[in-house]
Amino acid sequence: MRFASSRRTIVSIALAATAVVAIGGQSGVGAATQYPVYYNVFAAGASVGPTASPAGANDWNCKPSAAHPNPVVLVHGLSATMGENWPTMSPLLANNGYCVFALTYGLDPRFPYVGGVTKMEDSSAELASFVDKVLAATGAAKVDLVGHSEGTVMPQYYLKFRGGAAKVDKYVALTPLYQGTTLYGVSTFLNLLKKQGGPLAGSFSDGFEQICGSCQEFLKGSDFYQHLYGDGIYAVPGVQYTTIMTKYDELVIPYTSGRLNAPNATNIVLQDQCPIDFSEHLAEAFDPTVGQDILNALDPAHPKPVPCRLVIPAYGSLFN
Repeated sequence: MRFASSRRTIVSIALAATAVVAIGGQSGVGAATQYPVYYNVFAAGASVGPTASPAGANDWNCKPSAAHPNPVVLVHGLSATMGENWPTMSPLLANNGYCVFALTYGLDPRFPYVGGVTKMEDSSAELASFVDKVLAATGAAKVDLVGHSEGTVMPQYYLKFRGGAAKVDKYVALTPLYQGTTLYGVSTFLNLLKKQGGPLAGSFSDGFEQICGSCQEFLKGSDFYQHLYGDGIYAVPGVQYTTIMTKYDELVIPYTSGRLNAPNATNIVLQDQCPIDFSEHLAEAFDPTVGQDILNALDPAHPKPVPCRLVIPAYGSLFN
């Protein structure tokens, strides 16, 4: 979820060492390719355009190895594209021997560079088709999902209502919001309008939806959440969840909305691992500690220590 109106949102993470860091240093995809892993998006030059894949992703000839039999599907956040959201984690995963795939979903023709803005029910159908394509190309039985923000919510609809639970093994969620976000009181305001009814409530809600069909769905108490979790099940049985939260999340409020109380879920708070990591909502997708957390979650039999480095996020807009 990225409430931004610009064509492209940039996250810059200042690291004490270099702007290019490859966790693990394993040999790359196909025994030869080594993709650079950038922890500074200004240095990386994130791919622009909805069809631009991040480095390491969407090699449709990639065949999963015995060590990593599940291809990984990356699911971006609101207002992002696959190229913008995953210039760090995609090459990191590819360098560590995974077949990596990514999609841009939820595009509105009026806003061709802004993904995730259509209703999540509709976007989940796009994800379902994409996962089927990945499984057919790779011959794998299941995929692993790595999602950021909206990419932790929309796939839940896929898992619960579009048959995804039978096709997903592990699900790693960055800045998740299973309970929605209050967003500085916006959810309370809209819920009060809804209770009062009348033309004001309808016109406000309808007007908002015309611009962004998914935005109201994120809010705590929304009709979308009530439908999604009306059965009381947040962690879908058969899927192994890893949630990675940050105490400095400025969009998921409270950040503990990302906690799952279920036996098939592991909850991680970034600052419990590294107190000097100040990553907020956007920066998690570019964070070296998070990168190792993802690798450990996807391969729990071979975990490695997570790095702890000073991370100072900064984000802004690029209009050209």
